Amino acid sequence: MTTTGFYMIRDRDIKQASNGSLYANFTLQQQHHLLSARLWDITEEQQEKFVLKSVIKVEGTLETYRSKQQLTIQKIRLATEEDQINRTELISKKGLSREDLWHELRMMMDEVESPILQQLIKVVYGDRGIREKITTMPASKKYHHAYYAGLLEQIVELMYAAMQVLPLYRQVNKDIVLALCLLGDIGKIKALTDPLTPSYTKTGELIGQLVLTVEMINQAAVSQEIDPNQDELQALKHGVLAQYPSAEGGQIQPKTAEALLYYYIKKMNTELKVLEQMGEQEDIFPYIDLFKRNMVVYSKWQEGDKE
Repeated sequence: MTTTGFYMIRDRDIKQASNGSLYANFTLQQQHHLLSARLWDITEEQQEKFVLKSVIKVEGTLETYRSKQQLTIQKIRLATEEDQINRTELISKKGLSREDLWHELRMMMDEVESPILQQLIKVVYGDRGIREKITTMPASKKYHHAYYAGLLEQIVELMYAAMQVLPLYRQVNKDIVLALCLLGDIGKIKALTDPLTPSYTKTGELIGQLVLTVEMINQAAVSQEIDPNQDELQALKHGVLAQYPSAEGGQIQPKTAEALLYYYIKKMNTELKVLEQMGEQEDIFPYIDLFKRNMVVYSKWQEGDKE
Protein backbone atom coordinates (compact mmCIF):
# COMPACT_ATOMS: atom_id res chain seq x y z
CA MET A 1 0.00 0.00 0.00
CA THR A 2 1.34 3.43 -0.96
CA THR A 3 1.03 6.19 1.61
CA THR A 4 1.96 9.87 1.84
CA GLY A 5 2.16 12.05 4.92
CA PHE A 6 4.00 14.44 7.19
CA TYR A 7 6.04 13.10 10.12
CA MET A 8 8.67 14.21 12.60
CA ILE A 9 11.90 12.23 12.76
CA ARG A 10 12.04 10.86 16.30
CA ASP A 11 15.01 8.53 15.85
CA ARG A 12 17.55 7.75 13.13
CA ASP A 13 20.19 5.07 12.66
CA ILE A 14 22.57 5.00 9.67
CA LYS A 15 23.72 1.51 8.67
CA GLN A 16 25.71 -0.14 5.90
CA ALA A 17 24.15 -2.69 3.57
CA SER A 18 25.95 -5.84 2.40
CA ASN A 19 26.74 -4.13 -0.93
CA GLY A 20 28.50 -1.29 0.89
CA SER A 21 25.79 1.34 0.41
CA LEU A 22 24.34 3.26 3.35
CA TYR A 23 20.72 3.26 4.43
CA ALA A 24 18.76 4.91 7.24
CA ASN A 25 16.33 3.38 9.69
CA PHE A 26 13.94 6.03 10.99
CA THR A 27 11.35 6.14 13.70
CA LEU A 28 8.75 8.61 12.45
CA GLN A 29 6.03 10.16 14.58
CA GLN A 30 2.59 11.43 13.64
CA GLN A 31 0.37 12.17 16.66
CA HIS A 32 0.52 9.07 18.90
CA HIS A 33 1.58 6.77 16.08
CA LEU A 34 5.24 5.69 15.79
CA LEU A 35 6.23 4.24 12.43
CA SER A 36 9.41 2.38 11.45
CA ALA A 37 10.73 3.54 8.08
CA ARG A 38 13.73 2.83 5.90
CA LEU A 39 15.46 4.93 3.25
CA TRP A 40 17.83 2.97 1.04
CA ASP A 41 20.98 4.48 -0.52
CA ILE A 42 20.92 7.59 1.65
CA THR A 43 23.25 10.32 0.39
CA GLU A 44 25.52 12.61 2.42
CA GLU A 45 23.22 15.52 1.64
CA GLN A 46 20.22 13.58 2.93
CA GLN A 47 22.11 12.61 6.09
CA GLU A 48 22.71 16.31 6.78
CA LYS A 49 19.09 17.30 6.05
CA PHE A 50 17.01 14.56 7.61
CA VAL A 51 18.09 14.73 11.26
CA LEU A 52 16.29 14.31 14.57
CA LYS A 53 13.28 16.62 15.11
CA SER A 54 13.07 17.43 11.37
CA VAL A 55 9.53 17.56 9.99
CA ILE A 56 9.40 15.71 6.68
CA LYS A 57 6.97 14.70 3.98
CA VAL A 58 7.41 11.14 2.79
CA GLU A 59 5.87 8.87 0.21
CA GLY A 60 6.45 5.16 0.31
CA THR A 61 5.21 1.61 0.49
CA LEU A 62 3.62 0.55 3.76
CA GLU A 63 3.85 -3.13 4.67
CA THR A 64 3.10 -5.18 7.76
CA TYR A 65 5.81 -7.51 9.03
CA ARG A 66 5.33 -9.53 12.23
CA SER A 67 2.31 -7.40 13.13
CA LYS A 68 4.33 -4.17 12.82
CA GLN A 69 3.93 -1.57 10.10
CA GLN A 70 7.08 -0.63 8.19
CA LEU A 71 7.49 2.05 5.54
CA THR A 72 9.94 1.85 2.66
CA ILE A 73 10.53 5.46 1.61
CA GLN A 74 10.51 6.33 -2.08
CA LYS A 75 10.27 10.10 -1.83
CA ILE A 76 11.29 12.38 1.03
CA ARG A 77 11.64 16.12 1.58
CA LEU A 78 11.69 18.62 4.42
CA ALA A 79 8.44 20.36 5.25
CA THR A 80 8.29 24.00 4.12
CA GLU A 81 6.45 27.06 5.42
CA GLU A 82 3.91 26.58 2.64
CA ASP A 83 2.96 23.21 4.13
CA GLN A 84 1.80 25.00 7.32
CA ILE A 85 2.74 22.11 9.61
CA ASN A 86 2.94 22.84 13.34
CA ARG A 87 5.47 20.43 14.83
CA THR A 88 3.93 20.35 18.30
CA GLU A 89 0.47 19.64 16.87
CA LEU A 90 1.95 17.02 14.54
CA ILE A 91 3.36 14.96 17.42
CA SER A 92 0.53 15.55 19.91
CA LYS A 93 -2.35 13.14 20.31
CA LYS A 94 -5.36 14.38 18.39
CA GLY A 95 -7.70 16.26 20.70
CA LEU A 96 -5.18 16.43 23.54
CA SER A 97 -4.92 19.88 25.10
CA ARG A 98 -1.97 20.41 27.41
CA GLU A 99 -3.63 23.48 28.91
CA ASP A 100 -6.91 21.68 29.63
CA LEU A 101 -5.12 18.72 31.19
CA TRP A 102 -3.06 21.00 33.42
CA HIS A 103 -6.21 22.81 34.55
CA GLU A 104 -7.86 19.48 35.42
CA LEU A 105 -4.79 18.33 37.32
CA ARG A 106 -4.58 21.52 39.36
CA MET A 107 -8.20 21.03 40.42
CA MET A 108 -7.59 17.38 41.37
CA MET A 109 -4.55 18.24 43.50
CA ASP A 110 -6.94 19.73 46.05
CA GLU A 111 -8.29 16.22 46.73
CA VAL A 112 -5.13 15.48 48.74
CA GLU A 113 -5.88 16.48 52.34
CA SER A 114 -2.68 15.46 54.16
CA PRO A 115 -0.73 18.64 55.03
CA ILE A 116 2.63 16.91 54.50
CA LEU A 117 1.71 15.40 51.12
CA GLN A 118 0.04 18.65 50.06
CA GLN A 119 3.22 20.52 50.86
CA LEU A 120 5.32 18.01 48.93
CA ILE A 121 3.08 18.24 45.85
CA LYS A 122 3.17 22.05 45.92
CA VAL A 123 6.97 22.07 46.11
CA VAL A 124 7.35 19.72 43.13
CA TYR A 125 4.71 21.24 40.87
CA GLY A 126 5.54 24.74 42.03
CA ASP A 127 8.99 24.45 40.50
CA ARG A 128 8.57 25.98 37.03
CA GLY A 129 11.31 23.86 35.48
CA ILE A 130 9.88 20.62 36.81
CA ARG A 131 6.32 21.60 35.88
CA GLU A 132 7.34 22.45 32.31
CA LYS A 133 8.88 19.01 31.85
CA ILE A 134 6.04 17.10 33.52
CA THR A 135 3.52 18.80 31.24
CA THR A 136 5.44 18.23 27.98
CA MET A 137 7.30 14.91 28.31
CA PRO A 138 5.94 11.64 26.93
CA ALA A 139 5.28 8.92 29.50
CA SER A 140 7.44 6.40 27.63
CA LYS A 141 9.69 6.08 24.60
CA LYS A 142 7.37 3.84 22.58
CA TYR A 143 4.86 1.65 24.44
CA HIS A 144 2.22 4.01 25.81
CA HIS A 145 1.53 7.76 25.99
CA ALA A 146 4.64 8.10 23.82
CA TYR A 147 3.81 11.58 22.56
CA TYR A 148 4.05 15.22 23.54
CA ALA A 149 2.38 15.78 26.97
CA GLY A 150 1.75 12.04 27.28
CA LEU A 151 3.09 11.99 30.85
CA LEU A 152 0.64 14.71 31.87
CA GLU A 153 -2.22 12.84 30.22
CA GLN A 154 -1.38 9.62 32.06
CA ILE A 155 -1.14 11.39 35.42
CA VAL A 156 -4.62 12.87 34.87
CA GLU A 157 -5.99 9.46 33.79
CA LEU A 158 -4.51 7.80 36.89
CA MET A 159 -6.06 10.45 39.13
CA TYR A 160 -9.49 9.94 37.55
CA ALA A 161 -9.22 6.16 37.89
CA ALA A 162 -8.07 6.36 41.51
CA MET A 163 -10.88 8.72 42.51
CA GLN A 164 -13.44 6.34 40.98
CA VAL A 165 -12.04 3.23 42.68
CA LEU A 166 -11.09 4.59 46.12
CA PRO A 167 -14.70 4.82 47.48
CA LEU A 168 -14.90 1.02 47.14
CA TYR A 169 -11.96 0.49 49.50
CA ARG A 170 -12.43 2.60 52.61
CA GLN A 171 -9.42 1.07 54.35
CA VAL A 172 -7.04 2.46 51.74
CA ASN A 173 -5.37 5.80 52.51
CA LYS A 174 -6.73 8.05 49.78
CA ASP A 175 -4.04 10.71 50.14
CA ILE A 176 -1.16 8.30 49.62
CA VAL A 177 -2.76 6.79 46.50
CA LEU A 178 -3.46 10.22 44.98
CA ALA A 179 0.05 11.40 45.86
CA LEU A 180 1.40 8.31 44.08
CA CYS A 181 -0.62 9.21 40.98
CA LEU A 182 0.77 12.76 41.09
CA LEU A 183 4.39 12.01 41.99
CA GLY A 184 4.99 8.37 41.09
CA ASP A 185 6.55 9.10 37.69
CA ILE A 186 8.27 12.44 38.21
CA GLY A 187 11.68 10.79 37.83
CA LYS A 188 10.94 10.39 34.13
CA ILE A 189 11.78 14.05 33.59
CA LYS A 190 15.37 13.20 34.55
CA ALA A 191 15.41 9.76 32.93
CA LEU A 192 14.42 11.06 29.46
CA THR A 193 16.18 13.72 27.43
CA ASP A 194 13.47 15.89 25.89
CA PRO A 195 9.77 15.91 24.85
CA LEU A 196 10.32 15.65 21.09
CA THR A 197 12.95 12.94 20.62
CA PRO A 198 13.16 11.21 24.00
CA SER A 199 16.04 8.88 24.74
CA TYR A 200 17.47 7.82 28.07
CA THR A 201 19.88 10.15 29.79
CA LYS A 202 23.05 8.78 31.35
CA THR A 203 21.39 9.11 34.75
CA GLY A 204 18.26 7.39 33.46
CA GLU A 205 20.28 4.46 32.17
CA LEU A 206 22.47 4.06 35.25
CA ILE A 207 20.00 4.83 38.05
CA GLY A 208 16.53 4.47 36.55
CA GLN A 209 13.34 6.47 36.84
CA LEU A 210 12.11 4.84 40.08
CA VAL A 211 15.19 5.74 42.10
CA LEU A 212 15.23 9.19 40.49
CA THR A 213 11.62 9.68 41.59
CA VAL A 214 12.46 8.73 45.18
CA GLU A 215 15.44 11.10 45.11
CA MET A 216 13.22 13.98 43.95
CA ILE A 217 10.70 13.23 46.70
CA ASN A 218 13.48 13.20 49.31
CA GLN A 219 14.89 16.48 47.98
CA ALA A 220 11.47 18.13 48.11
CA ALA A 221 10.96 16.87 51.68
CA VAL A 222 14.35 18.10 52.88
CA SER A 223 13.75 21.52 51.30
CA GLN A 224 10.66 21.84 53.52
CA GLU A 225 12.38 20.37 56.59
CA ILE A 226 10.16 17.30 56.43
CA ASP A 227 11.69 14.07 57.71
CA PRO A 228 12.10 11.78 54.64
CA ASN A 229 11.47 8.81 56.98
CA GLN A 230 8.10 10.13 58.10
CA ASP A 231 5.42 7.40 57.79
CA GLU A 232 3.45 8.93 54.90
CA LEU A 233 6.64 9.53 52.91
CA GLN A 234 7.80 5.98 53.55
CA ALA A 235 4.47 4.69 52.24
CA LEU A 236 4.70 7.01 49.24
CA LYS A 237 8.23 5.93 48.33
CA HIS A 238 7.33 2.26 48.81
CA GLY A 239 4.51 2.66 46.28
CA VAL A 240 6.91 4.28 43.81
CA LEU A 241 9.43 1.45 44.04
CA ALA A 242 6.73 -1.24 43.86
CA GLN A 243 4.85 0.06 40.82
CA TYR A 244 6.37 -2.38 38.29
CA PRO A 245 6.93 -6.15 38.30
CA SER A 246 10.57 -7.11 38.87
CA ALA A 247 10.86 -8.14 35.21
CA GLU A 248 10.07 -4.54 34.22
CA GLY A 249 12.44 -2.85 36.64
CA GLY A 250 10.39 -2.93 39.83
CA GLN A 251 12.51 -2.76 42.96
CA ILE A 252 10.18 -4.55 45.38
CA GLN A 253 6.70 -6.09 45.50
CA PRO A 254 3.73 -4.06 46.81
CA LYS A 255 3.38 -4.58 50.57
CA THR A 256 0.71 -2.00 51.41
CA ALA A 257 -2.88 -1.57 50.26
CA GLU A 258 -1.99 1.80 48.74
CA ALA A 259 0.95 0.41 46.76
CA LEU A 260 -1.20 -2.49 45.56
CA LEU A 261 -4.00 -0.23 44.36
CA TYR A 262 -1.58 2.09 42.56
CA TYR A 263 0.21 -0.89 40.99
CA TYR A 264 -2.99 -2.22 39.41
CA ILE A 265 -4.35 1.17 38.34
CA LYS A 266 -1.04 1.94 36.63
CA LYS A 267 -0.85 -1.51 35.02
CA MET A 268 -4.44 -1.30 33.76
CA ASN A 269 -3.97 2.19 32.34
CA THR A 270 -0.71 1.32 30.60
CA GLU A 271 -1.91 -1.92 29.03
CA LEU A 272 -5.28 -0.58 27.86
CA LYS A 273 -3.56 2.45 26.35
CA VAL A 274 -1.20 0.17 24.41
CA LEU A 275 -4.22 -1.73 23.01
CA GLU A 276 -5.91 1.56 22.12
CA GLN A 277 -2.83 2.73 20.21
CA MET A 278 -2.71 -0.55 18.27
CA GLY A 279 -6.05 0.32 16.67
CA GLU A 280 -4.31 1.53 13.51
CA GLN A 281 -2.76 -1.87 12.83
CA GLU A 282 -4.21 -3.89 9.96
CA ASP A 283 -4.01 -7.18 11.86
CA ILE A 284 -6.92 -8.08 14.17
CA PHE A 285 -4.60 -10.23 16.32
CA PRO A 286 -1.24 -8.42 16.32
CA TYR A 287 1.68 -9.58 18.42
CA ILE A 288 2.36 -6.91 21.04
CA ASP A 289 5.77 -6.81 22.71
CA LEU A 290 4.43 -5.53 26.02
CA PHE A 291 2.16 -8.57 26.44
CA LYS A 292 4.50 -11.03 24.70
CA ARG A 293 1.51 -12.54 22.91
CA ASN A 294 -1.07 -11.85 20.22
CA MET A 295 -3.90 -9.59 21.39
CA VAL A 296 -7.28 -8.63 19.97
CA VAL A 297 -7.54 -5.10 18.57
CA TYR A 298 -11.21 -4.37 19.13
CA SER A 299 -11.58 -1.63 16.54
CA LYS A 300 -10.49 -4.12 13.85
CA TRP A 301 -12.61 -6.87 15.42
CA GLN A 302 -15.71 -4.67 15.24
CA GLU A 303 -14.96 -3.70 11.65
CA GLY A 304 -14.78 -7.40 10.80
CA ASP A 305 -18.20 -8.00 12.41
CA LYS A 306 -19.77 -5.25 10.29
CA GLU A 307 -18.41 -6.83 7.13
